[in-house]
Amino acid sequence: MKVLLLGATGLLGHNVLRRLTDEGHGVVALVRRADGIRMEGPWEVREGLPLDYDALKAAAAGCDAVVNCAGVTDMSLRHYEDYLPVNRELCRLLVGLLEDLEIKTLVHASTVNTIGYGTVYASADEQSPMEKPFLGSYYADSKREGEEVLLEAAKRLEDRHIVIVNPGYLLGPWDVKPSSGRMLLAAYKKRIMFAPDGGKAFVHVQDVAAAMVGALTCGRNGQRYIAANRRGCMTIKELYQLQAEIYGDRQWVLTAPDWLLRVGGWLGDALRAAGVRTQVSTRNVKQLMVHEFYNGTLAATELGMPESSIADAIKDFHQWRKENPRK
Repeated sequence: MKVLLLGATGLLGHNVLRRLTDEGHGVVALVRRADGIRMEGPWEVREGLPLDYDALKAAAAGCDAVVNCAGVTDMSLRHYEDYLPVNRELCRLLVGLLEDLEIKTLVHASTVNTIGYGTVYASADEQSPMEKPFLGSYYADSKREGEEVLLEAAKRLEDRHIVIVNPGYLLGPWDVKPSSGRMLLAAYKKRIMFAPDGGKAFVHVQDVAAAMVGALTCGRNGQRYIAANRRGCMTIKELYQLQAEIYGDRQWVLTAPDWLLRVGGWLGDALRAAGVRTQVSTRNVKQLMVHEFYNGTLAATELGMPESSIADAIKDFHQWRKENPRK
């Protein structure tokens, strides 16, 4: 296929870009700045804003499919409206693009937090309703609204192939900012580390990239796919302990009490009310106090998503950082 890729400069976008080209697809990457893509390859790069419909339409001309990895994930933004242009309105533009250019396929990256997070006894699947504290999260709510736009379009456009992939917490190479890899760097080579009691659905970014590319030709129109699995569901403390074990570090990982996290959240709320941008808030802190359990069987069986170990994700993240110190 010839594929229009959005969000190519991010962690998931870089890995999807590589996966697309490795599997022989032609790629047009629409980015704000061409130097935001930190790898070289046979793709075409166009500069433009994804929310500029004319630029979007020009880049998509002649394409068979669109893969959307774009998203606003910055947890320090103070207003819900800050998330909506990219996380919701871009989805509306992409539906219009499919209709105007008669493009048949759209694969969209959302988040697993638009789905209930389950329990140790019953992992959540794609039908599990969204739960607090993610219900009420500016990021997760805006991604949910974007999903609703696409799911409605999938019902209306029955001849199209609109697939939503819901990734867990991504770890791995090409984390250029870094983004989610900051969690690993926070504890790397530290003798003592404090961690909240909650956990995440950690997943190797290359597994999610494989699912995204697989969704171009596999899966079902209007279906969501959890790109995470029980293998990666662990507490943040367990993640830090695993990293220390991999690198032979002697590290004490202590559990931060919930009351202390709540106090930090209240202080963050006060700073945000005063106009200070900070990721610390009651809303965000509560997300660190739950443990997530997901069932990714559907993505494995229908999209061909692999199940790499989180140890490999950690090693691949640090190896890439070592080989690319300026990126």
